[in-house]
Amino acid sequence: MSLRSLVEQFLKFGVVGAIAFVIDYGILMLLSQVVCWDPVLSSAISFTVSVVFNYVASMRYVFTRREDLSREREFVIFVVLSIIGLAINSACIWAGTQAFGDGALAVTATKVVATIIVALWNFWSRKRWLEAK
Repeated sequence: MSLRSLVEQFLKFGVVGAIAFVIDYGILMLLSQVVCWDPVLSSAISFTVSVVFNYVASMRYVFTRREDLSREREFVIFVVLSIIGLAINSACIWAGTQAFGDGALAVTATKVVATIIVALWNFWSRKRWLEAK
């Protein structure tokens, strides 16, 4: 894959990721700030909802499907990789809220850092295990 193709793919990944982030962040803020649920629980729920959107959009617009994987197996791998991402996300949210509190600004800043870290994990892991060579 050429550098140009990789950059184009990463940009598509970024657009899908940005939409997934809006879904994730919106649900996170609704649950943690309006409903007053724990930010870590709220984050887990919002992250999970965004994974479903992310799977559909990523496998349709970003990555080339592997012919040796059924849709079911592809989805299972996607979910496993996303669960690892969720663990990274939750650890970041926990650490950030422990260090900076659970107000809207602290949760937002923590979520931005968590999103960057998880995005790097997601791109690398999906490219490694889900994309056709």
